[in-house]
Amino acid sequence: MIIYIKTGIKMKITSIEYFKLEMPLAIPYTIAYETVSSATNVILKLTTDKGIIGWGCASPDLEVTGETAEDVIHNIETTVKELLQNQSPFQLAYFTHQLKQLCPHASSTMAMVDIALHDLLARKAKLPLYKLLGGYRNKIPTSITIGILPLRETLEQATYFLKKGFTIIKLKGGISMEEDIEKILKLREHHGDEFLLRFDANQGYTPSEAISFIKKTTSAKIEILEQPTQHGNEEHLGEVKRNIHIPVMADESMKTLKDAFRLTSNNLIDMVNIKLMKVGGILESQHINSVAKAAGMEVMVGCLDECALGISAGLHFALSRPNIEYADLDGHLDLLEDPFTDLFDLKNGILYPSKDYGLGPISL
Repeated sequence: MIIYIKTGIKMKITSIEYFKLEMPLAIPYTIAYETVSSATNVILKLTTDKGIIGWGCASPDLEVTGETAEDVIHNIETTVKELLQNQSPFQLAYFTHQLKQLCPHASSTMAMVDIALHDLLARKAKLPLYKLLGGYRNKIPTSITIGILPLRETLEQATYFLKKGFTIIKLKGGISMEEDIEKILKLREHHGDEFLLRFDANQGYTPSEAISFIKKTTSAKIEILEQPTQHGNEEHLGEVKRNIHIPVMADESMKTLKDAFRLTSNNLIDMVNIKLMKVGGILESQHINSVAKAAGMEVMVGCLDECALGISAGLHFALSRPNIEYADLDGHLDLLEDPFTDLFDLKNGILYPSKDYGLGPISL
């Protein structure tokens, strides 16, 4: 049952529209558990009686969010429209709470609504969203990801990205430890120490494999080891953490606020990867970030295969807090037919937000 709260602010949502956005990848990529050749996002448009518009994005992923695009659309038609229609957009915490009850296990749906409401509020406040959220910094470097490829292609992609100005490479692995070791060592041999190197096993290793991998690649100076083991057994993360010298970051193991509390309070990880789509939006991400901060942990803001609208939301959140030191916001770069442009700038691997209100200029 939906119970509405009256507010004294005279603005209400009068139109709720959406469309499905199909985007092929310029180059398909492989990670430990799948190969991806296209991405489907669902775009939400909220219009108010004052003419202010807020935009949101869902990037459903069965492995990560438990949803398909059809699930997101079903949630819009059966729940979101009834929840938001003719209501004040300033009840963000209330709407988030209601969606958790009405659409459990639908984190990208929740993120889509949350992002659209935040965008709308920032436009109403006449501020870029990151300033409304806290405005700690105004730029952040992002890593660029290389999927699981043969050695020669891995080195070629690294060369291309480094020439483009990127200074942080995240290498995907987890299928063959020996091949992963060879790629890591060859990357350093070919390109030296003038870039940061991170490794994401996407749950592909056992604890002993992860520990062995790090010991055999010590000379490569890997900065972060991301989600080396299966998310179902979190003690495995702790075992890896206790036996290696570099930070272990949780990704697939960390989808909720309860996950964040459990992993940090039991000393099973060193870092947290927050993805808006994975946790349900900016408001929930703020809570998770606070838990990480209380535990003395730095945070990375990551992404799924999101159009520039979704990446912009992640960027604005990343810029808002001092302990968010890292960004992995490159999910839009290989997507073709993305209609969202000019929301931010990417120069030499550094992301800069638009100076426009909200998430940036949108002309659709």
